[in-house]
Amino acid sequence: MQLVTGYFGVLLRGFIIGISIAAPVGPIGVLCIRRTLVEGRLSGFLSGLGAATADMFYGAIAAFGLTAIMDLLTGQAGWLRLFGGIFLVSLGIRTIFSKPAGNAPEVKTGGMLSAYFSTLILTLTNPMTILSFMAIFAGALPEGSHTSPMFLVAGVFSGSAAWWLALSLGVGMIRRQMNAGVMTWINRISGAVILVFGMFMVAVD
Repeated sequence: MQLVTGYFGVLLRGFIIGISIAAPVGPIGVLCIRRTLVEGRLSGFLSGLGAATADMFYGAIAAFGLTAIMDLLTGQAGWLRLFGGIFLVSLGIRTIFSKPAGNAPEVKTGGMLSAYFSTLILTLTNPMTILSFMAIFAGALPEGSHTSPMFLVAGVFSGSAAWWLALSLGVGMIRRQMNAGVMTWINRISGAVILVFGMFMVAVD
């Protein structure tokens, strides 16, 4: 019973970590909100799920102490950040000039896959996230446990995914009240924010 309680505690810690990492508003959050409003809840949620998958990947690297992968990614941080910045700039420009869809756009498999993989790539191209996970995970795991990292990483993914689900569902509730004019401004504003994030990443590099 104590063992089960211990694993549940680690899972809960990971869940809270996942939410705390996903919740701050950044380019992924803006993109998720915009896609939910313009393309629907599923597109917004899948966008967040891509970020949650990347969080799980980096969380696993930090939790299992895979120092070789950490060193490789942090060593290429500049190139990865440059790639991510260019990706964001391109995405921001396309978003600014994109035309609003109707209230019930046709859901296409290619579009759903694009929503997922675009945010997966964007989150993976920010390798400095590993440092955050390393700092957070430092005191999150019980000593001498080889199974706990699995529960912690599962908690991170669950927490992050739960946040994106709640966000897409919440934003989706006001979607039907948006007309074409509002959608156009949503595209312009969100595209401009994403563009600024991308330019900042390129400039910092």
